[in-house]
Amino acid sequence: MNALREAVRSGRLAPGTRLPPYRGLAQDLGIARNTVAAAYAELVEEGWLTARRGSGTQVAPRAAARPARAHGPRRRTVRRVLHDLMPSSPDAAAFPRTAWLASARRAVAAAPNDAFGVADPRGRPELREALAEYLARARGVRAEPDRIVVCSGFAHGLRLLGGLLEGPVAVESYGLSFHRGVLEETGRSTVPLAVDSHGARVGELSGTGAEAVLLTPAHQFPTGGPLHPERRAAVVDWARASGGLVVEDDYDGEFRYDRQPVGAVQGLDPDRVVYIGSVSKSLSPALRTGWMVLPGWLVDDVVAAKGAREMWAGVVDQLTLADFVAHGSYDRHLRHMRRRYRGRRDLLVRTLAARAPHIGVSGIAAGLHAVLELPEGTEEAALRAARRQGLALEGLRSYRHPDSAMPPRDGLVIGYGTPPEHAFAAALEALCLALPDPPWEAGAAGSVRART
Repeated sequence: MNALREAVRSGRLAPGTRLPPYRGLAQDLGIARNTVAAAYAELVEEGWLTARRGSGTQVAPRAAARPARAHGPRRRTVRRVLHDLMPSSPDAAAFPRTAWLASARRAVAAAPNDAFGVADPRGRPELREALAEYLARARGVRAEPDRIVVCSGFAHGLRLLGGLLEGPVAVESYGLSFHRGVLEETGRSTVPLAVDSHGARVGELSGTGAEAVLLTPAHQFPTGGPLHPERRAAVVDWARASGGLVVEDDYDGEFRYDRQPVGAVQGLDPDRVVYIGSVSKSLSPALRTGWMVLPGWLVDDVVAAKGAREMWAGVVDQLTLADFVAHGSYDRHLRHMRRRYRGRRDLLVRTLAARAPHIGVSGIAAGLHAVLELPEGTEEAALRAARRQGLALEGLRSYRHPDSAMPPRDGLVIGYGTPPEHAFAAALEALCLALPDPPWEAGAAGSVRART
């Protein structure tokens, strides 16, 4: 790329000069065809080259007169997102509009007059009662309605808790930087716990000085896999012995495909674990509705921190969700989406096995995302190639805690929940074009290593 830029800038390659085809130049240089294609595509976007179907790749007519940037960062072209593979939300087209509207009508018609007055900061009792029954049945959570506080989502609940804690909070070495930022905004520092195939290494907690630990035990985010049973018991023992608090982020606990969902850690000790869930993955992040199941001794403090007036989760949405759960619509929707997302996961694994067998896949037993394991040193190039394909996705390194002692891993975090059904196959095709070629010494033989 640098040599081609310089050749065009100096005039050695005149405007209109046709460049060799990808395959021919790759063969001459002894490099991969995709590498040449990626270099050409980048130079086209910068304005040095043009590419038209049937005309090949040529030096752009005005490229020779383009001034070089001597200082400051190079401007990047804003690329249109064609396929959203961010691990952030479910399929918006699958929102159960008809069932939700039916619940809204029933709920509003049956609501008492006081539902439309000043709201209770704990949330509507109808929703807290419905959640207590559902969470006990589906997630093994032990709670009475008066220990549930409705919030606007996980981040809102975490912010309320952060303001009540005093010491540092231990977090998983790979996790959302946004959540670490929420804790830091409340004055809490975070210390990383290493993660492996069995989840967070909670045995490290005793040496951190942490007052609380934030975990994703049902499906570690983003690396995948549940917290091992021995570690689930160990983290509860740590909380009991130290007086600490376990904050359980159950962000996608309902979506498990190969065996029954793992129950919540909260069921092991409701007095030392705060369980936080929401409908952001199961229904829609637009609803802004979540819940905290709290130890009894913490309820009053959280309610006081939340404030005397309910300013977050709308009452009509709370009433609707309560009806949606109570009438079985939530269960039916989850069963339907579990089948749909499992089908997408299976198609992802099959496609990679056929098109990129040298790429490992992990974290696929549950949730709405998978991690593609890349050869060392290839993540940034893969992200650039993905942008050129119109893909929105993230690299695994962006999730790593900056203070973690774990060596960085190269990978892509692929969300398969967001693309509409009709566009998913095209999204996978674009993804395969963005993946790095297999190492020359290994060739393309082998199979996708699908690990949970």
